[in-house]
Amino acid sequence: MLSDSTTTMKRLLNVGVGEGISFIVLLGIAMPLKYIAGMHTPVRITGSIHGVLFIWYAIVLLQAKFANGFSNKKTAIAFLLSFLPFGTFFLKKIVLMDI
Repeated sequence: MLSDSTTTMKRLLNVGVGEGISFIVLLGIAMPLKYIAGMHTPVRITGSIHGVLFIWYAIVLLQAKFANGFSNKKTAIAFLLSFLPFGTFFLKKIVLMDI
C-alpha cells in the first residue's frame, strides 16, 4: 500500500500538470479568442476551470508540504511556479531538489 506522502506527492504532480495545462489553454486559446474574435465564453469557462485547479493546487501543495516535510523555500518556489506558463511542468524537478 502507498504511504500518505507518496499519494500526496502523486496528487500534487497530477494537479500541477492539470493546472499548467489549464493556464496554457487560458493564455493560448481562450484569451486570443476573446480579444481577436470577441468571444467571451471560452475565457469564462476556461478561467473558471483554471481557478478551481489553482486553488486545488495550493491546497494539495500545503498537504504535500506537511506530509513530505518540504521546506518553506521549496514550498514557495513550487507555489510561484503556478504563476508562470509551463511552470508547473517543472514541479517534479523542484520537489526532488534538496532545498
